[in-house]
Amino acid sequence: MSTSSKPSTDNSGLTHFDSTGQAHMVDVGGKDETRRVAVASGVIRMQPATLAIIDSGTAKKGDVLGIARIAAIMAAKRTSDLIPLCHPLALTHVSVEFETRADDASVLCTARVETTGKTGVEMEALTAVQIGLLTVYDMCKAVDKSMVMSDICVTEKRGGKSDITMARP
Repeated sequence: MSTSSKPSTDNSGLTHFDSTGQAHMVDVGGKDETRRVAVASGVIRMQPATLAIIDSGTAKKGDVLGIARIAAIMAAKRTSDLIPLCHPLALTHVSVEFETRADDASVLCTARVETTGKTGVEMEALTAVQIGLLTVYDMCKAVDKSMVMSDICVTEKRGGKSDITMARP
């Protein structure tokens, strides 16, 4: 596959492409430093017996949610190493919460990430959630290969040009 050098000025609002359509890191140099906050969440659904193992703390690999929390925090800190055009950020706070839900045999993961800087932390919050849920999958796959992760989204963003609050799907 080749890349075209044909100039294009219509990037349909996508900021990670220059006027010729080539990928680039967004220049945030002219932005003001503000307090930035993002909250993201997602769900992993599983068999009820798998959730019971997580709740009882009897998984062979150990404390599933404790290990998943550490993995999620580590992932937030390493987001720029994983997503090619993300800026490396000095995070000031990362919290990750898990809620087990017996009614639909699921675990809800919520990550809150904060910094003071020139760009937002949505990608860090989303990465934390994804890795937290993947860690739950990894730790439980020996007993349940049918787990499904879904509904991963940003539910709150503060700081910068726009703020959002969105209900979970």
